[in-house]
Amino acid sequence: MTRRTAKSIPARDRWPAPEPHSEGGRLLTEIILTTFRLNARLMEAAQSLASEGGLTAAWWQVLGGVLDQPRSVAEVGRRMGMARQGVQRMADLLVDRGLAEYRANPAHRRAKLLACTEAGYWAIRRIALAQHPWSDRIAAHLGADELRSALGTMQALVAVLDADRCAGSA
Repeated sequence: MTRRTAKSIPARDRWPAPEPHSEGGRLLTEIILTTFRLNARLMEAAQSLASEGGLTAAWWQVLGGVLDQPRSVAEVGRRMGMARQGVQRMADLLVDRGLAEYRANPAHRRAKLLACTEAGYWAIRRIALAQHPWSDRIAAHLGADELRSALGTMQALVAVLDADRCAGSA
């Protein structure tokens, strides 16, 4: 901590008290903290699974954004929840390795489309050979109904957070 920062921090007894949480606010805070832990575990698993196809988890994520159709780097970023600059770096690496290619974009002269190549689809298939049994094993501990409910709640939270972001909060 720099001297300048230390001077700007008031004594703890002068800190303002936060508004009390509602029950929903407390639960959402627990969801956020649990999501941090879940994300760490899922990224560990994704890294291991991606290695089956000779990819990293980040490369897998970017390729996942173009498996069904070519998209611009910005579109991949929005779809996969990644920063455009990060997607661009990964896309360039994927292209350099022959796992993806850039194509002309009829809708935009400068923003090329990223498309998966046969080598990219092969890498994804090799990941799927490990990922499907892994997913089935993990899912068996919870069951389809519990997972369906969790998915619905997560999708609803994403929609609320997207709407809140568009409204200009946080």
